[in-house]
Amino acid sequence: MKNQLKHLSAGALVLAALNQVQAQYTPPPPPSPFPGFLNEYLRKDDPYMNQWDFGGDVRERFEAKENIGIAGKAGSVDFRKKGADVGNEYFLTRARLHVGYTDKWWSAYVEGQSSVALSDERAAYANVPAVAKTKKKIGNGPESDTADLHQAYVTIGNHKEFPLSLKVGRQELSYGDERLVGAFGWNNIGRSFDAVKLRWQNAWFGVDFFTGQPVVPRDGQFDMPNPHDWLSGAYLTSTKVPKTILEGYFLARNADRAAINHFDDPQFPQPTARDVYTVGARVKSKPNELAGFDYTVEGAYQFGDFATGATTKRLTQSAYMFTVLGGYTFEKLWATPRLGAEFDYSSGDSNSKDGTHGTFDNLFPTNHKFYGSMDLVSLQNIQDLGANITLKPTSRMSVAFMGNALWLADTHDSFYNVTGAARATGGYGIAPKNDAFVGTELTAVAGYAVTRFAQVEAGYAHFFTGTYVNQTLKSNHRDADWVYVQTTIKF
Repeated sequence: MKNQLKHLSAGALVLAALNQVQAQYTPPPPPSPFPGFLNEYLRKDDPYMNQWDFGGDVRERFEAKENIGIAGKAGSVDFRKKGADVGNEYFLTRARLHVGYTDKWWSAYVEGQSSVALSDERAAYANVPAVAKTKKKIGNGPESDTADLHQAYVTIGNHKEFPLSLKVGRQELSYGDERLVGAFGWNNIGRSFDAVKLRWQNAWFGVDFFTGQPVVPRDGQFDMPNPHDWLSGAYLTSTKVPKTILEGYFLARNADRAAINHFDDPQFPQPTARDVYTVGARVKSKPNELAGFDYTVEGAYQFGDFATGATTKRLTQSAYMFTVLGGYTFEKLWATPRLGAEFDYSSGDSNSKDGTHGTFDNLFPTNHKFYGSMDLVSLQNIQDLGANITLKPTSRMSVAFMGNALWLADTHDSFYNVTGAARATGGYGIAPKNDAFVGTELTAVAGYAVTRFAQVEAGYAHFFTGTYVNQTLKSNHRDADWVYVQTTIKF
């Protein structure tokens, strides 16, 4: 029994570290652990209060975007030089408060959230292209949700004594690097699901079986899930292979015809009808076990059916993606620099009339981590060649310089934005005769842990338009810029 617990603990530590390595930019850790002011006060003299968890955080961010399309404004599209407003500066504030309780065989957690946007010119729901039974909503932008419930769940089980556990309620779902399913933490609202998750864990592997509906933000109303949109799946992870983490998954997204207009004013577009099944695998090096080297290889194939429009017939889904990345960390050099490179590929649709839909469905990702920090593309009909260097000048500071060169996988398909929608207005559309090169993004990001409870971060990026954009917009194109400053305080 002791050996089994030892293996379980070791596996848990490795899995907890996965999201802290190989990232293009990782925020610096605090100088010392911080459980929260209230937790420290309550636990100081009463050990029974260790079962309780009271706390939260406030994150504030200023963003300025130039020559990036403003959703809901006529003619405003990415990289447009003149003829429409393409400049937007706004403030985002997100506050989260939580209370949790953990007993031997069960636990409960509730987290409220307030997401506020100021001066954001984007429509809360642009309704472009127009969807029947829905209406354009200006509001305070798509990242405003003044007061709502982000998470509320109960967990039953104790993996130290029994292999099964059950988690029921509103919760975040996050798997792998979050390329396909993630909590979307960069967003001012984030993402959660009303879901049920059964976990089976032993000394050899852990596997989650889950099903749920994505919660749809609607500012001024209590957020509810879309009952016509389901994500289900199984995700297996094993750390038994030396120096290697193995993952395999099966994901099913099922949305019927009523999903796209179930809400008349959602904060983001709802899906067309589809039954898309994704089978994939991921192999990744364990942290600090390859003499400075690290790598990740992931691939997935999709089958099923997909309707490209609200009323169009379902096409046979046949699409795929793969990503390969690696790096080397110079442990003995100043700032322990890591040099990294990656290539990402997601298929496009080469023929819209052959009855097959070849565009990869990006599902529910956290795309801000990949393909450029300006959030201009998704993992759909895209090729991304990236290079980066990360530095840690001090234990409290992280700096990253990143470059991403982007091409369409197939010019017979659209150029998709970060939400997965095809660019189809302002001059964009399907242009098979255009060159595939979209452009290059260069980004610099730096973060500093001021105290154990406060952190600051800032970044700047410039997008150099490529031949595809220049041919699409002709003489009316220009490079884009983005800058942000962010503070996070935990309490």
